[in-house]
Amino acid sequence: MKILVTGTAGFIGNRLAQKLLERGDEVIGVDNLNDYYDVNLKLSRLKLIGDHAGYTDIRADLADRTAMEGIFKQHQPQRVVNLAAQAGVRYSIENPHAYIDSNIVGFINILEGCRHNGVEHLVYASSSSVYGANESMPFSVHDNVDHPLSLYAASKKANELMAHTYSNLYGLPTTGLRFFTVYGPWGRPDMALFLFTKAILTGEKIKVFNYGKHRRDFTYIDDIVEGVIRTLDHPAQPNPEWSGKNPDPGTSRSPWRVYNIGNQNPVELMDYIEVLEKRLGKTAEKELLPLQPGDVPDTYADVEALVQDVGYKPSTPIEIGIERFVNWYRDYYRL
Repeated sequence: MKILVTGTAGFIGNRLAQKLLERGDEVIGVDNLNDYYDVNLKLSRLKLIGDHAGYTDIRADLADRTAMEGIFKQHQPQRVVNLAAQAGVRYSIENPHAYIDSNIVGFINILEGCRHNGVEHLVYASSSSVYGANESMPFSVHDNVDHPLSLYAASKKANELMAHTYSNLYGLPTTGLRFFTVYGPWGRPDMALFLFTKAILTGEKIKVFNYGKHRRDFTYIDDIVEGVIRTLDHPAQPNPEWSGKNPDPGTSRSPWRVYNIGNQNPVELMDYIEVLEKRLGKTAEKELLPLQPGDVPDTYADVEALVQDVGYKPSTPIEIGIERFVNWYRDYYRL
């Protein structure tokens, strides 16, 4: 297939593009190479796919309506995976306008491109952050998610609502994937594993928020990408049993779905750090801090719907995933 992937210089988007190219798909990659984090890391990721005959590399911003209209019109993708977004809960408190530009304006440009160019299926990144103040564990797509705790989370919930209107009005199959703490080689420098590894190796303190009482559903990058591809290959279908009298938040009478995509095995942050210390052969000096504004203490994914619909099954334990990350980190930074 010809697949448009946004965010191909990003962590998940780049690995997804690799896997799609490996199986013979043609990939149209879009990224604006913004400086939210190290641009050189993004450029290094792009070198992994840049020479592939099936890859087309495009520099564009999702919020640029004219550019996005031109990309859809010229390349006519059959399916779209939208992974480009302004990420980060904490950064959304510092720079809220970036989230509106990328996650709201950019997403409407994606929806319009799909609508006007006969796209068969749109898969897009949502986030576990949408569960916000929910305390019922594990988080289920059938739970209400109307109480976000950050603008980032609110923008992702808005994406799900916007997608539903296009599924309803135009019959566009859309699937939102609520990612749960993705980690692995080539990961994002603003994520905990990257920050911890750098600090431990340089002898600096690591900042451990919520006094280390976090639990996170850490999910290895290849498990995530397999789930994205399985979902992409199964366009969303209407739920014939959906009822407006007792509405299910995870399905619809339109071709719209949202899924959790996680490891379904939450890990205590202190246990995660302990595994990292063993792999690095060095003990971390910890600075215990209170919960950050906008953050949630625990995430735990119920992925049963994704298992049933596409056969998704994460299989990478954190011991192996962290070891692969550490090996990559040492190699990439020549340590």
